[in-house]
Amino acid sequence: MIGRISAKYAFRSLGRHPRRTVLSILGVGIGCALGMIAVAYYGGAAEMQIRAACESGTGHLRIVPDGWTETQENSLRLTDWQAALAAARKTPHLKSAAVRARVNGLLAFGNRTAGVEVLGVLPNVEREANRIVAKSELEGRYLQPGDRGAVVIGKALARRLDVELDDDLMVTLSGQDEMRSAMWRIVGILATGSREIDESICHVLLEELNEVSGFDAAGEIALLLDDHEFIEPAREYLDERLGQRNTVITWKQINRAVAANIEGDTAFINLMSAIVVLVVILGITSAQLAAVLERRKEFAILTAVGLKARHLTGVLMLEALLTGVAGAVAAMLLGGPVAYWIATEGINIGEFFGGEFAMEGVLFDPIIYGDFGPWIILYALSVSVAGTLAAMIYPAWFAVRTNPADALRTV
Repeated sequence: MIGRISAKYAFRSLGRHPRRTVLSILGVGIGCALGMIAVAYYGGAAEMQIRAACESGTGHLRIVPDGWTETQENSLRLTDWQAALAAARKTPHLKSAAVRARVNGLLAFGNRTAGVEVLGVLPNVEREANRIVAKSELEGRYLQPGDRGAVVIGKALARRLDVELDDDLMVTLSGQDEMRSAMWRIVGILATGSREIDESICHVLLEELNEVSGFDAAGEIALLLDDHEFIEPAREYLDERLGQRNTVITWKQINRAVAANIEGDTAFINLMSAIVVLVVILGITSAQLAAVLERRKEFAILTAVGLKARHLTGVLMLEALLTGVAGAVAAMLLGGPVAYWIATEGINIGEFFGGEFAMEGVLFDPIIYGDFGPWIILYALSVSVAGTLAAMIYPAWFAVRTNPADALRTV
């Protein structure tokens, strides 16, 4: 019985000062909406960075030789790489498994030279696994199976060497046991829009690279998954099957700068959201404390007629709960459309970078699409309700501690 009476009293109390109630709801709603928009944007930005890093050749996971993480030597090769590839291709949620090898080399044309990291690839798989190949402008063509003596380089590298299609490059490689040389003909020139990446592109067939360099195995297997959420299960799966022969690492261990950037952005947005929520809590606390002071005599009378402290606290907390739910609705009405627009239309940050942009060899998308889904309902409810309940703690404590006799005394 007392519960129904308390609920009725809480509703009447909120309707007694509609202007103050509406302002409190708007305060909660606006603060929560700002946090929602920020989380939606940065959530989409983080997902975009992870996807770009993994699709730029890194992969969500990479199988590397033992000792590679400490030295990152291109001369290291996988142990029984064909067995490792067979295990990789059975990994759950796998999109592609790209086999590669890397050798340090020197390209020369006339009296011009350029040091590069030559990448040996399987052409058909590389087109699927590497956005640098799939999304770049291509002059000429990309490598094809059986393309012996052919090479694809980046546009900035071509300019540096002053070469064009069908020119022959003299390549000197750091082979397995000695320096080795070969002549490769340029069949394609890739242009990503990033000078940093374009200067590093030098792709040849995997078997061609191994034949010239003297190595006879793959140096890495990059696994691209359906989603980065499957990284840990896939890593555990591979660890069980590969044993101690090779090492499985994640994209974070390769693209440390991108991973650190994401962690920094996440910490920043969490801090900003916490500050917004704190400001809202302080504002609601001030408003609720003023309301409690106005109702001191009312609370004294209720206490005198038998209303216990826990019931009084319950009434005030119920008022806070109702305000929080209403604030969550306001937050979804105010922030929901903005979050949806960011998720569908996106924000073109490429305009600030002149189109495509890159960092640490990662080719990023120019448009960031925010994160949007049912999570915004849970976010709005949890933040609004938790905030209003926290804001009511001190006013409720003050109301319970008030002496009825002092409250009823006429000054």
